[in-house]
Amino acid sequence: MTQRVLALKIDVDTLRGYREGVPRMLDLFARRKVKASFFFSFGPDNSGKAIRRIFRPGFLAKMGRTKAVSTYGFRTLLYGTLLPAPLIVDSDPDIVVRADGEGHECGIHAWDHVKWQDELDRLGEETIEAQLLNAWDLFERLLGRPPRCCAAPGWQVNAKSLRVQDRMGLDYCSDARGRGLFLPSIGGEAFRTLQIPTTLPTMDELLGREGVDDDGFNDRLLKAMGPGLNVHTVHAEMEGLRQLHLLDGLLRRCRDEGVAIVPLATLAEEVDSKRAPRCDLRRGALPGRAGTVAIQG
Repeated sequence: MTQRVLALKIDVDTLRGYREGVPRMLDLFARRKVKASFFFSFGPDNSGKAIRRIFRPGFLAKMGRTKAVSTYGFRTLLYGTLLPAPLIVDSDPDIVVRADGEGHECGIHAWDHVKWQDELDRLGEETIEAQLLNAWDLFERLLGRPPRCCAAPGWQVNAKSLRVQDRMGLDYCSDARGRGLFLPSIGGEAFRTLQIPTTLPTMDELLGREGVDDDGFNDRLLKAMGPGLNVHTVHAEMEGLRQLHLLDGLLRRCRDEGVAIVPLATLAEEVDSKRAPRCDLRRGALPGRAGTVAIQG
């Protein structure tokens, strides 16, 4: 039987997730001898503006299931509206430096996470490029080398964003939900940057649905893992804070069940991207998630 492999992808969306969640995750990973991939939002935390998603089907239900106020913190839900939007990485650059120094893969999640997730289709290609290059420049200034990977906020992509990523010469992107590594196409336009999609449901998609609670979450997740590649996205705001015990439990269960845990870069290094299958990217809904995401066709 093919060994199960779990690639662990950490999305860092907010100031609180960065300042409080990431250090706690780094401590945990050091104890468990695990390496993961961190994707940082480098610029302003405009989380308060996400209230505009209130009209999306399922948004209020998700906010209730995930206990959003206690998860993200009351101040976070006001950033960019009643409170100024603080800069995330510039608030404490040593956290990114620590993650890199401890051997974790680091990449770009966003400059302005909310702007990308909520406005991507209204942004011109030059604006999209400027957003990524702002993050690129800060990454390079802090770590002394250019980033090699990117993961789109909220799994939101379009042809414009994929063109920009191709020009950046990245090793891979993790912008979609799907089943395996692929090269993307949209509307007949082919792109050359390898995609490593998230294959497993996220915590905020599962908790509170179909009887899944804290006690049953890891059972459900491990049951969903098939032989070979599995990619799991976790969030510094959830698994790094009040749900850290569930992440710890997942790492212990993976160790006990012989599941290898690797960063996404390991997957990219083991595949010839030119031989990866070409798949269309489409937009679709996922159970437990408000709005639509990019899905491997």
